[in-house]
Amino acid sequence: MPEYSPFAIAEHTVAMILALTRKLIIADNRVKRHDFSLGGLTGFDLNRKTVGIIGTGKIGSVLAKILHGFGCNLLGYDKIEDSSLKSKYNLHYTSLDELCQQSDIISLNLPLNKDTKYMINDHQISLMKNGVMLINTARGGIVKTQSVLNALKSGKIGSFGMVVYENEKGVFFYDHSHSILQDDTLVLLTAYSNVLIAAHQAFLTNEALEGIVSTTLKNIDQWQNDGKSINDIN
Repeated sequence: MPEYSPFAIAEHTVAMILALTRKLIIADNRVKRHDFSLGGLTGFDLNRKTVGIIGTGKIGSVLAKILHGFGCNLLGYDKIEDSSLKSKYNLHYTSLDELCQQSDIISLNLPLNKDTKYMINDHQISLMKNGVMLINTARGGIVKTQSVLNALKSGKIGSFGMVVYENEKGVFFYDHSHSILQDDTLVLLTAYSNVLIAAHQAFLTNEALEGIVSTTLKNIDQWQNDGKSINDIN
């Protein structure tokens, strides 16, 4: 959906990064059990960490702006380079392999197509730093989930945040709290304390919803008046 509030997705990405970095979910669960100990809650500063942004379009650009404010070193990978990101935020474009090798945190912000299907796979993960943080707020099929699960088991991936899942159809957007979840891979992911899952929540802000409604109404008006919309997909 055009005009989709890239701020909603980018800000949610940063929220997931901070929650995982500072172990906020674990801390909250402890305090609710009246456990105020600090063991195992040591995080790390974002300042001076290297963040790789795969996909530097509207969402990736906003993410670069936010992370630049945290003092992060920014790497980018995209077929189309944005020169303004280089000048404004000192973002350095690299190959995908180099981005995987150098990044402490990697964020996926690109569409799913034949070129990006399983872009994050065994090979790309093998290049990553030990303990890397991976965030997927894009599309589930960009990540080969079994590869990520294996890397979580080995410790190669130190933490993983996702709002999308490659086999989410029939699962996300529905309440399965009174049934047995049949997807074993997803069940395993929910068991990891260093995995943060939000089911397609990244877009869900008042501003994004208003943008969706506004764009939909404009499309309807254009179809009625002109027989086509500027947002038609060829």
